[in-house]
Amino acid sequence: MRALGLDVGTKTIGIALSDELGWTAQGLTTLKREESDEEKDFKAIASLVEEHGVDSIVIGLPKNMNGTIGPSGERSQVFADTLSQYVSCTIKMWDERLTTVAAEKMLISADVSRKKRKKVIDKMAAVMILQGYLDHKGN
Repeated sequence: MRALGLDVGTKTIGIALSDELGWTAQGLTTLKREESDEEKDFKAIASLVEEHGVDSIVIGLPKNMNGTIGPSGERSQVFADTLSQYVSCTIKMWDERLTTVAAEKMLISADVSRKKRKKVIDKMAAVMILQGYLDHKGN
């Protein structure tokens, strides 16, 4: 069972991949998004699914702190619905509250420069989304 984790933003998509046993998540890449060519994002993800033998995708669902879903959460749900037209694997939404904040704190504590943090923050958030899902599924 291999899973792909996605942290979908308006400018980038952080991507993480699980190991073959579905125990650990590792950062894979960050896709830069282009408003004029959204289909490119879906095709790139479909290519990764094929290349790595992925059978499930976990997409971060940004919720408000009170548990409601706001505009960014709705965008993630629309993204998931559209992605389902490009891949045949299972797509799950996962509560991603505070994952970017936690990823930022982790990188700061590791003394990663601001410039380097900006390059990897989305990928780290994807790792945290996917790892949270894998940990929950394992229990």
